Amino acid sequence: MLELDVLLLPFVEEAFDSLSYEDQETFERLLTSDDPDLFAWIMGHQKCEDPELAAMVATIVNRVKV
Repeated sequence: MLELDVLLLPFVEEAFDSLSYEDQETFERLLTSDDPDLFAWIMGHQKCEDPELAAMVATIVNRVKV
């Protein structure tokens, strides 16, 4: 989904390397989510039920100013 690329690419370029190893793994796990779910979580249309993924979504949203 192009919209996700536009949202996630700046995060990867600017913040991924500064994440802890555990957070990098969580981010990679987040990327295995279905695109419509991931988009809904990032846009705030839906709540992610997984606490680790929800925290990563919050980190992304705060970083990329969605």
